Amino acid sequence: MSKTKVIVGMGSCGIAAGANKTYSVLENIKVADSLDVDLSKTSCVGMCYKEPLVEIIDESGYYMYGGIDEKKAKEIIESHVVNKNPVKEYIVKSDKFETENDSYFNGQVKIALRNAGYMDPESITEAEERDAYDAIKKIGSEGIDGNTVIQTILDSGIRGRGGGGFPTGLKWKFAAREESKDKYIICNADEGDPGAFMDRSLLEGDPHAILEGMLIGAYAMGSNQGVIYCRAEYPLAIERLNIAIDQAREKGYLGKNASGIKGFDFDIYVKEGAGAFVCGEETALIASVEGERGMPRRRPPFPAVSGLWKKPTNINNVETLANIPYIVLNGADSYNKYGTEESKGTKVFALTGKIKNGGLVEVPMGISLRKIIFDLGGGIQDDKKFKAVQLGGPSGGCIPEELLDTSVDYDSVNSTGAIMGSGGMVVMDESTCMVDLAKFFLNFTQQESCGKCTFCRMGTKRMLEILTRITEGKGEHGDIEKLEELSGQIKDNSLCGLGQTAPNPVLTTLKYFRHEYEAHIYDKKCPAKVCEALLTYEIIADACTGCTLCARKCPVDAISGAKKEIHFIDQDLCIQCGACDDACNFDSILVY
Repeated sequence: MSKTKVIVGMGSCGIAAGANKTYSVLENIKVADSLDVDLSKTSCVGMCYKEPLVEIIDESGYYMYGGIDEKKAKEIIESHVVNKNPVKEYIVKSDKFETENDSYFNGQVKIALRNAGYMDPESITEAEERDAYDAIKKIGSEGIDGNTVIQTILDSGIRGRGGGGFPTGLKWKFAAREESKDKYIICNADEGDPGAFMDRSLLEGDPHAILEGMLIGAYAMGSNQGVIYCRAEYPLAIERLNIAIDQAREKGYLGKNASGIKGFDFDIYVKEGAGAFVCGEETALIASVEGERGMPRRRPPFPAVSGLWKKPTNINNVETLANIPYIVLNGADSYNKYGTEESKGTKVFALTGKIKNGGLVEVPMGISLRKIIFDLGGGIQDDKKFKAVQLGGPSGGCIPEELLDTSVDYDSVNSTGAIMGSGGMVVMDESTCMVDLAKFFLNFTQQESCGKCTFCRMGTKRMLEILTRITEGKGEHGDIEKLEELSGQIKDNSLCGLGQTAPNPVLTTLKYFRHEYEAHIYDKKCPAKVCEALLTYEIIADACTGCTLCARKCPVDAISGAKKEIHFIDQDLCIQCGACDDACNFDSILVY
């Protein structure tokens, strides 16, 4: 009988939740009690809302434990490993029985995430046991030429998962037809939106899939050098990438006659970036790799013709490359059987915001937003009312409740005014102010603007000023029309995708939640009770006990009333700080 396996999720999300302490406890117990178990580490399995996660695989089956702190770690070792009695109340997934978390896994199809969380990402041996590098071996052993590889990618229907949605095979074809002694393939691992969490998890959990995807692309296009452009804020991802690259070199997958293919010389290095959102744009990324400031360049020429060091260059994002080995190994039909006519395969989303089951999900294209949010995501925190979902990162758009049955594919999402982006999905409930939300995202994109073109640099600044005024109760007649006019100018005249998509949060909130803008401007009220300057605080006489706590907390002495008598708020003095509402223990403050 094989040893019992104890595996701890050690992705960034797990470590942030305390997985390091959990692992240390398990390691100490193993040593102190001389337990005959295999203790190892893995990465994020996507179930971030239950971190730290501990998996146990023994003769009786598979068990995943969630929320395992140091105390619970000791308990499951004693009960499960030693006494063969699984602690059912902590189990979030098992092949022996159903759990309340099964809905999170049901409906998922894992292709890009097929190995993440199921192997030690720092072990090339474990990666090979899960088919790593079998696709590039297949190409070499069967003598498949580059054009055939590209045709397979075209037939699969995969489109770029970084946000643009351009057909990946066509992109490869453009680079392949260029005649040049030097060609480059770049992995863009510097996405700056919530979808970046997905990229980071793939890099941390299955770095060999990214390397193999680059190997296949390089072979197909005739490239001899690969660059992984990764933001320096991802130290664990960078560490594991460099470990994987060293292992791949040692095994002969990288280097001269890479992967045993004669005449195919290819290597990869990691370039650490500063994490600028604008470097999600291809030409800005290339400028940063070359040591210049990350600013977009005019196109044409496109990178496929003149990119890094003015040589033909292909850029794919992390998720796109993670799918490539699966497609080549299993055939185009194994991939394009999922999805819709124009959007094939699967898509990874980072579920965040007011959602019960926050984390990573990989779903077939064509699934509805409703199913993702309410079946996989478990619905809204505290069972509040769903209001909107922001799709596509800071430059994405907000989709309202009436469009929850929208199919998640490129065309359907675009028709709502949102964009697919790299996979960020921020869920909002009734307590979210859509004007304040638009201001939040526009503030981000305005700060991230490289400043090269006037429409993006100044246009977003003027829009942000208007939104700030509105949320401060200083909105004016005509502000909505100014926002719409500026949005159109910025979208039509900005040089790169950052400026062209920056107005999306404003445009979609105006489209679906215009009444909230009007309430802010004309009624001087915030329907969601978020914008402090637009709130009114009153004391409910029947509920007031005269405890004086609110009066003592008021910073401007706007509250009067003797002890054990009803108190009152002087509206002329009140600064809408909310201190009285926070202090009251009797729900006697009315906010409207």
